Amino acid sequence: MSTLRKSAAASSVSQAAAVALIAAVQAAAARIGFSTAIAITDPGGHLKAFERADDAPFLTTEIAFEKAWTAASFRIPTHTWNERLADPRVAPLGGHPRMMAVGGGCPIVEDGRCVGGLGVSGGSDEQDREAAEEALAAVGFEVSGR
Repeated sequence: MSTLRKSAAASSVSQAAAVALIAAVQAAAARIGFSTAIAITDPGGHLKAFERADDAPFLTTEIAFEKAWTAASFRIPTHTWNERLADPRVAPLGGHPRMMAVGGGCPIVEDGRCVGGLGVSGGSDEQDREAAEEALAAVGFEVSGR
């Protein structure tokens, strides 16, 4: 008879990797041409790191966090949600107060495991997504949902 496993190790993005992701998003956003807010969460959606440019609109703060939360919660990029929410069986999820179905949120994936969420806000949804994906690749994380 096997022994019941009572707990599982939970991997989380490290503080050093979160700081590196913020720097990589800032570099990508500067190259693309927009000011940004950046949120990093652990896999449970709890804020791990955050940065907002001086000239980024104040609402980008909440949007970046909600993108990171959504990406970590479902382990899929936020840009995929518009199509998913068109399905009437899934549409009620759109009413969740933190659900953010706009590009720029990506799960942070290492070795096939979600270790957190990255949310970028300040540009268009395409710009936010591009900066997030570029940063993940630059730091060495997997990029999903391209």
